[in-house]
Amino acid sequence: MHSAKKPHKFSGRTFSAQEVALIQEVVATCAGISRNELAHTICELLNWKRPTGRLKWPEAVQLLERLESKGILTLPAKRSSSAMRSSKNVSAAGQTALHREISGSVEELTPIGVELVQSAAQRRLFRELVRRYHYLGYARPFGARLRYLCHAGRPDRQVLGCLQFSSPAWRMKVRDQWIGWDDATRGRLLQHVVNNSRFLVLARIPNLASKLLGCVLRRLRGDWKNTYGVDPFLVETLVDSRRFHGGCYRAANFSELGRTSGRGRMDRSHQRHGAQVKTVMVYPLVKHARQRLTAGRME
Repeated sequence: MHSAKKPHKFSGRTFSAQEVALIQEVVATCAGISRNELAHTICELLNWKRPTGRLKWPEAVQLLERLESKGILTLPAKRSSSAMRSSKNVSAAGQTALHREISGSVEELTPIGVELVQSAAQRRLFRELVRRYHYLGYARPFGARLRYLCHAGRPDRQVLGCLQFSSPAWRMKVRDQWIGWDDATRGRLLQHVVNNSRFLVLARIPNLASKLLGCVLRRLRGDWKNTYGVDPFLVETLVDSRRFHGGCYRAANFSELGRTSGRGRMDRSHQRHGAQVKTVMVYPLVKHARQRLTAGRME
């Protein structure tokens, strides 16, 4: 195993060589506990928290896996959690709703209901819908996250779509240039950007996608502030132009900034350049979002 002789930068924080050595010691001496338990322990030891005081354990899990990939430590084998097992078993009512054909117009389905996913049943349903019907499937989101279920108000309560928002990409050239960020400013203010990392629409109805997006965006800022204590100024999303043209985002007043390099959000070693080029689109949640993201003004 390699020793930790230099700092490691991850998710906007630089971990000193001494901190990495402490992480090594915790992993080596706490045999028998899970990766999540290790992540919680490390967050507590290093005081790695969100502004709300909640531990940043999802990021800590990612950090542990990054250090393992570099040969700095060896993690315990992944465990199959009950949550993962239960995600395969949606209730009979949920299964019925998934297979019902949804037709008509947006007007015939309104008012659209939006639920913030909080209960275990909501989490299971969200995971199953995305796992089965989204082309990327379901994956544990990186860092902070909020998930929503949208349903029809008429003629009965049918699930229409799922949206997930999570931590932003650490570095994207076209976004960073558009905002006017240097590395220091990006590191300080990146938490005020939110990524729309999953969007699933379960019916082919004109204008439904932009309607769902608009309904969720109207409450996203308040929900994110209440959950994480951070005021989001901008939403970003990455559209796979090989599959989609991004019309629903444009209809919801997103702006196109350009294309990614194709590396992917976690490719820091430049091994996948050009592999997955996507269109970058953004939506301001506040007035003068670019100025706030450069000057740091909160008002």
